[in-house]
Amino acid sequence: MAEEGPTRRQVLGTRTAVLLATAAAVLSLATGIANIAVQQTTGPLSSYIPPAVQQAAGFTGTLTGFLLLTSAYELRRGYRVGWYATVALLPITAVQGLVQGSVFSLPLVVLSVLSLPALLVNYRRFDRKTSFSTGQLAATVSLVGTLVYGTAGAYALREEFVGVESLTDALYYTVATASTVGYGDAAPQSAQARLFGISLIVLGTASFALALGSVLGPAIQARFSRALGTMTTTQYDLYENHVVVLGYGDLTEPLVEELHDGNTEFVIVTPDSSRAATLRDQDFDVLVGDPSDEEPLEAAGVGHARAIIAATNDDAEDAFAILTARELNPGARIVAAATNRDNVEKLRRAGADTVLSPALIGGRLLVRSALGESDVEDIAERIMKE
Repeated sequence: MAEEGPTRRQVLGTRTAVLLATAAAVLSLATGIANIAVQQTTGPLSSYIPPAVQQAAGFTGTLTGFLLLTSAYELRRGYRVGWYATVALLPITAVQGLVQGSVFSLPLVVLSVLSLPALLVNYRRFDRKTSFSTGQLAATVSLVGTLVYGTAGAYALREEFVGVESLTDALYYTVATASTVGYGDAAPQSAQARLFGISLIVLGTASFALALGSVLGPAIQARFSRALGTMTTTQYDLYENHVVVLGYGDLTEPLVEELHDGNTEFVIVTPDSSRAATLRDQDFDVLVGDPSDEEPLEAAGVGHARAIIAATNDDAEDAFAILTARELNPGARIVAAATNRDNVEKLRRAGADTVLSPALIGGRLLVRSALGESDVEDIAERIMKE
């Protein structure tokens, strides 16, 4: 029974939930497009569903796929709003798959149903709160306001337009005009309607530009921050059974290479932003922060790490980092390296399960090798057992 819990968490872990939701989103897009283009009606329910309804389900399924893909992205970043959106959209994709009545849509139904338990089990893991900047709120208000203004104005002036007779026509004209597409099938015929169209173009281009800026601006800034090694809030808390390396120094370099060669997932927490930039260039996952602070360790997922390593050149800093890590994850295995052999017991009292002294091990190896013992690897193994 002791091993059953971790196995279940691995099978239905957060990564599994995110992957299943993303796969359902991609499959919803694919099946929607396939049903629109091919219009297959060979599914088990095809004889009970009108073709027009199946085609409509194909269009809406494609749209739902885009929405689900967006929510899966937020889910991957650990946002609670992404969890709510994904849980709400998955039943819709399953119903749309049934309504499409095609053999293409059967895998979508199965995948949507299988994704829900994984999401429900990991509810507590998606706990990041969504916060919007002033610019993002202003962009949303301006975009919605422009659409409402254009739709209401075009409908009120519908007698002075060609191709605008209903609210749907007015919304269509608003989106086509505000986005500067302008198909021409809905066009103003009077001076008043043309002036309204001009105002809609001005407001539309401004609101769309503001909306794009609010979305792309933070992404570009984050990209520069990552390149310069100044990111401090990268989200690694969806990692499971990984290794967290506290700090980085001369002792850390060889063990990081060993972890990398062993294809082990690990995150390095270091306060040195320049060193972090160098490590990121080598495709290592690095979080800039003080290893003895709770916030960066929580962001690195130390609470569900399988092992924690503290092996810098400063035993005092390692001790503080070990104390914090032990408090956040009492069950993790913590390994430390002591630069001073006198600090071995101190690091154990701080919470380390195993403390090694590279200087002590190296000294014994040198002496025993000098005395004629040729198999250094066997010597090292015996020393480790001691």
